[in-house]
Amino acid sequence: MVLRALAATGVAASLFGSSSFGGTPPPPSGRIVIDTVAVNGSGCPAGTAAVTVSPDNTAFTVTYSNYLARVGPGSAPTDRKKDCRLNLRVHVPGGYTYAIVSAGYSGSASLAPGASGTQRASYHFQGNAHTTNSTHHFEDGFNGNWQTTDTVDVAARVFAPCGEERNLDINSQLDPAEKDWAWR
Repeated sequence: MVLRALAATGVAASLFGSSSFGGTPPPPSGRIVIDTVAVNGSGCPAGTAAVTVSPDNTAFTVTYSNYLARVGPGSAPTDRKKDCRLNLRVHVPGGYTYAIVSAGYSGSASLAPGASGTQRASYHFQGNAHTTNSTHHFEDGFNGNWQTTDTVDVAARVFAPCGEERNLDINSQLDPAEKDWAWR
């Protein structure tokens, strides 16, 4: 039996803090522009990941249209583990910087009894040694829609350097822990 499951349908990441870090400033009135520099990985073939900035300039969403991992009869060995590496250049108005505050993922899973799976993500500014990592597990026989949220504590937030444009790397992964399961 081929089990189908887990589609990473989107990532929403809240971004803003001011360069003064003294409280929460209003969203910038100028436009945020996100350039997709590179999209690589078995979970996001060319043309299957799209980035959209929210109308209020406080978040962005990445939508994946072909992020599917699976095992079982009829699946190839390359279907087992999927990943997507996004490299984004985020242009923000003067006087602002940003940090990843939270990110949400959603999809669906169909895991056979005794099987489990893992969804991982990491966030990193190029040129900075710090990487924020998260891991979410789905256990034994989970079948249905799922949603996870990664929240970065205030003290652990890494802000983009003021006055510099550093690319933001977002890496995600769908990974089996046992044999008979699938992500979609």
